[in-house]
Amino acid sequence: MRKKREIKNELRWQMPSLSVNEGLARAMVAAFCAQANPTATEIADIKCAVSEAVTNCTVHAYRDAVGEIRITARLLGDADGGTSVEVEIKDKGCGIPDVACARQPLYTTDAEGERSGMGFTVMESFTDRMRVRSRVGKGTTVVLTKKLNGRQMDY
Repeated sequence: MRKKREIKNELRWQMPSLSVNEGLARAMVAAFCAQANPTATEIADIKCAVSEAVTNCTVHAYRDAVGEIRITARLLGDADGGTSVEVEIKDKGCGIPDVACARQPLYTTDAEGERSGMGFTVMESFTDRMRVRSRVGKGTTVVLTKKLNGRQMDY
C-alpha cells in the first residue's frame, strides 16, 4: 500500500480556455514549483507537460467554444523525504469516450486539422506519472506528477 504524501503547499486557479492562457498556465506552475528548488530540466519538463494538457482543453474539450479550465498545483512531501509536484488540469468539456484509445500515440480526433495525436504521449514522457479520468459530456481531469530532485522543503 502506498503511503499518502503530505501536501506542503497548494495553488488553485481557474481561467478561460483561451489559447493565450497556455503560456500563463506554464508560467504559474513553474513559479509555484520554484520554492522546491527544482532543476532547470525538471521545470522545463513540467512546463511542457502542463502546456500539452492546457492545449488539449482549449482545442478538444470545448472545441469551438470557450469554457473553464481549473488547475491545482501541489507540492508533496514524499516518504523518502523528497518533494514531488502534482498538477491537476480539469475541464468540464465534451469528455473522452475511450481514454485508452486516446492515450495511444498518433491518435487524434482532428485528422484534417494540425493535431499530431501526441498530447498524452508528450505529457507522459515528461512526467513520472499521468492519470486521466473522463466522462463523456462531463469533462476530463489529467493529473501529472513529477519527482523533484531539488532540496527537501522545510515548512
